[in-house]
Amino acid sequence: MAQRNSNIARLTAGYLFPEIARRRQEFSASHPNAKIISLGVGNTTEPILPHIANGLVQGAQRLSRTETYMGYMDEGLLELREQINKVIYAGQFNTDEIFISDGSKCDIGRLQWLFGPGARPVVQDPSYPVYVDGSVLAGAAGAANEYGYDGIIYMPCVLENEYFPDLSKIGKESLIYFCSPNNPTGAVSTKEQLKMLVEKALKTDSIIIFDAAYSEYIRDDALPKTIYAVDGAERCAIEVNSFSKSAGFTGVRLGWSVVPKALKFSGGESVNADWSRVQSTIFNGASNIAQFGALAALDVEGQKEIRELTGFYLENAGLIRGALRELGIECTGGDNSPYIWARFPGENSWQTFERILEKCHVVSTPGSGFGAAGEGYIRFSAFSHRDNVEEACQRLKTRL
Repeated sequence: MAQRNSNIARLTAGYLFPEIARRRQEFSASHPNAKIISLGVGNTTEPILPHIANGLVQGAQRLSRTETYMGYMDEGLLELREQINKVIYAGQFNTDEIFISDGSKCDIGRLQWLFGPGARPVVQDPSYPVYVDGSVLAGAAGAANEYGYDGIIYMPCVLENEYFPDLSKIGKESLIYFCSPNNPTGAVSTKEQLKMLVEKALKTDSIIIFDAAYSEYIRDDALPKTIYAVDGAERCAIEVNSFSKSAGFTGVRLGWSVVPKALKFSGGESVNADWSRVQSTIFNGASNIAQFGALAALDVEGQKEIRELTGFYLENAGLIRGALRELGIECTGGDNSPYIWARFPGENSWQTFERILEKCHVVSTPGSGFGAAGEGYIRFSAFSHRDNVEEACQRLKTRL
């Protein structure tokens, strides 16, 4: 028989969100009459708005006609890459520096294959679990230790440092995973902070994988939506982004990566060329239907709908943050991000998760599931229907 992949065997626990689902199911079985409200997993809940939905419909209809049918398109529709460049990056790139995909999470996984087991991962702590777990699966991490995994550098982002890490931990030729607006903390880095990050990457010959999946939630014009707002980032950064949380494409699956031609490996080889080879080798391209939906999302009416949808979730976030602050709970996020990161000192995160579930019948996300520095915190998600959010807020205020 074939042997098990030893990298999978190194993973210390089940993926965070299935574990939350398991505990929710157990609670439901023992409390069959409880109305459980989820403010946990970051899955969108509201329908795709009409103009963007019509783009999907028209994309499907194109496949039913001989003159407009199309098959594989590994790197994505040229028109879509042009529009992403124009609308998101103000024409900063060439179209062959933009790659269409089935989502930023999938891109991160393929990037981990690109850099391989020799990568030296550096992650914000807490961070989105795929940065760490995917590094383990790719062989870029060693055995588990009391903090995380050998071979991964963790940069704590906590209240005391205003959720921006100590960059001195970054060593030579590192692979830096950085997310802003951050999942899970909801913190958004300033341009000055991102400038420091870029300068550190250039000084250490490191590469940043910048996750901008929540950039459309930024409402403060002073806060950058892309790493490429900083001069020099094109020489040290890859950016991944997605329509999942902005246009409601969590089930449609459509994202993109930007890999500038100026970005080189330590030996001078082109990262762009290798990324193109990886994508064309193990990925046959995103759904053509989804790509036409994305084109609709990028025109004037589509951008209005994205603003409307993200605005709805930000209103939810404001309600949750307000309820927590009424209880005297310290929290961040919820203004330029759909996540609220709440501090519950004195008990561990899973204890707080269980207490909120037991008393309020509300599902949240334990901060420790995002890393050791998340212990004592809970993440609340604004992705829910408005009536559920209002009821959950009332329960939190009266039962906690």
